[in-house]
Amino acid sequence: MTLEELAGQVLMIGVQGDTVTPDMVRLFRDTRAGGLILFRPNFHSAQGLKKMLSGLEQALGRRLLVAVDHEGGRVIHLAEGVTVFPDNMALGVTGNEAYAAEQGRIEALELRRLGIDLNLSPTVDVLTETFSPNIGIRSYSTDKNLVARLGAARIKAMQAGGLSACAKHFPGQGHSPLDAHLKLPVLGATWEEMHFVHIKPFMAAIQAGVHTVMSSHPVYANLEPDHSSPATFSKTIIHDFLRVELGFEGVILSDDLEMGALKDLCPIGEAACRAMRAGHDMVLVCHNEHAVREAAQALVEACRNRNLDAAALEKSARRIEDLKAKRKQRFEGGEPCPDPKGRDLARAVAKEAIRLSAYHAPDIGPAPREALKPVVIFPRLSELSRLIFVEPEMLDEESFIKNLFQSLPINPEVKVVGLDPSEDEIESALALAKSGPVVFFCYDAHLSAPTGKLLKKLQEICPRLAVILLRNPYDEDRVGEKTVCIKAYGFRAVQIQAAVECLRAGCSGGGWPLGLPALPG
Repeated sequence: MTLEELAGQVLMIGVQGDTVTPDMVRLFRDTRAGGLILFRPNFHSAQGLKKMLSGLEQALGRRLLVAVDHEGGRVIHLAEGVTVFPDNMALGVTGNEAYAAEQGRIEALELRRLGIDLNLSPTVDVLTETFSPNIGIRSYSTDKNLVARLGAARIKAMQAGGLSACAKHFPGQGHSPLDAHLKLPVLGATWEEMHFVHIKPFMAAIQAGVHTVMSSHPVYANLEPDHSSPATFSKTIIHDFLRVELGFEGVILSDDLEMGALKDLCPIGEAACRAMRAGHDMVLVCHNEHAVREAAQALVEACRNRNLDAAALEKSARRIEDLKAKRKQRFEGGEPCPDPKGRDLARAVAKEAIRLSAYHAPDIGPAPREALKPVVIFPRLSELSRLIFVEPEMLDEESFIKNLFQSLPINPEVKVVGLDPSEDEIESALALAKSGPVVFFCYDAHLSAPTGKLLKKLQEICPRLAVILLRNPYDEDRVGEKTVCIKAYGFRAVQIQAAVECLRAGCSGGGWPLGLPALPG
């Protein structure tokens, strides 16, 4: 390879749009980027993605490493041909290793049909008592051993099916109090603490033969000699520890260098070079074309000026080529379609993960007959559809909820509010809530002040209230003892359906807000 080709090979980039354009081809030709990462705006349809990938590689005359974040739950970008699984935490609540393996098997089948080489998953960060706004339900558990078992099972099955997996975010950021997408976290854990909790799932992933590991951006002040370098720039953490001490022989990826955690530290070109010097094989620049070009130019100049070790880059390039070579063709396994067993698995995980909070199960007596038409307050999840895939049936939230409640059988009054509801939405929701029993699907009251206000007011005025916690379970502390509280561990359709079924089961037994008739049989 020329220096330009060598520098480009270690660059994975994102692009705009879902069709091949002259500008897209020019960007890859100019930068020689070796990898493509896909996001929601790149996906209009399964056939459209296949056409885009085939057309781009044909125009370039070379093979790319194609990756996507396909974690399940809140991180799904592909809109067709895949099973929509719940988040990792839901699976973690079940504790079922066989479920994790089956999910990996299904993901391999589905993503290879779409032409994906690398799934940037699973997240094997371990949660702690410190709230982590970025990880949350993306993690399997606070139990390091459970995270290790479930992560390794999914990785083995995924890779046995021909899809490369990625353990992230090394050396573990489940205890980060800040979201690295926005700000730079500084973590004070010692090596002893990291070994005891956070590193074990990565060791299990390496033992399972994981093909790639992604690093994290936080500063681990007690792990890095100068106490101030992010892990992304730390030779101690990336090369000395991950590559040498843990013996990882696969491809080491950076997280997106455009994240807010790094923006204030240095220009993105410098960030790319520092990450490579730390021991990464491939750096990610995911969104902005100017940033992509700046990173590519800086890598080339560093090679020319010998500020990057050409021999190290050649090793990285070989690892990347070896990763590409694990698949002989772009598309395998037939036409894109969800695996027939996927939906049943997703439903099983969602149903088994549902939990009635032990602290919120009041016996308030059956509702009067005239109260059998409840009010359901539901978040406008369609607001998320620009960034992640939202199931089509959920884009019309009112119809979606009415269809679910028909199985009770009930025809509720539905009020849809924003993820950060306006004052008008809050007031109209509260006005409706005075008319009968209320079911409130709560989306992150601990992060949204308006949602928190609505939750508080509903508990003040509603004698019959059930709160179903979506996305994260951390709002449990905001729910009073007189309110029924159900934890869904996510907001996917199968999880919301499981929550409604749980609500019916409890109500039909008497004592819950809706006062439903007993279930048949």
